[in-house]
Amino acid sequence: MRTVSDAIRRGQLRWNRTDGWRFAVVDDGVRFVVVVGDTETNSPVVVTGWTEVADRAAALDAGRFDAVDVDTIAVRTALSESAATSIPDRIRARAITRPFVVGGHRLQTDPGEPFVRCVDCGCRFRSKSTLTDRPCHGGRHGR
Repeated sequence: MRTVSDAIRRGQLRWNRTDGWRFAVVDDGVRFVVVVGDTETNSPVVVTGWTEVADRAAALDAGRFDAVDVDTIAVRTALSESAATSIPDRIRARAITRPFVVGGHRLQTDPGEPFVRCVDCGCRFRSKSTLTDRPCHGGRHGR
């Protein structure tokens, strides 16, 4: 919650779209973006938020994030930037050994693989739209 408050109080106002005002702050090499829907009150409503890698070396040097965290942030960002676009080259260099969840799938990837794979159902994905269009049918985490 401190990061959300920091982004709103000292972050850069990025733009206003239909979903609200966007505030961004870079901390330890990672950009935290927070979307706020109600800025006219003393208690703004946080609509959503996400992270982006602003400076990989700084993120790793800060010690707050390990290499798997930084790679996970980078892949999540790449998947979300253009959901329908296949992004094998942006996945290939990443090593994600702790699964992260998108679209009900728990995902990992190894260096050199041009896809993320669900550890529960075994499906391979190169874009976010394929992840969210195909339900996971493996294990207890599937939907």
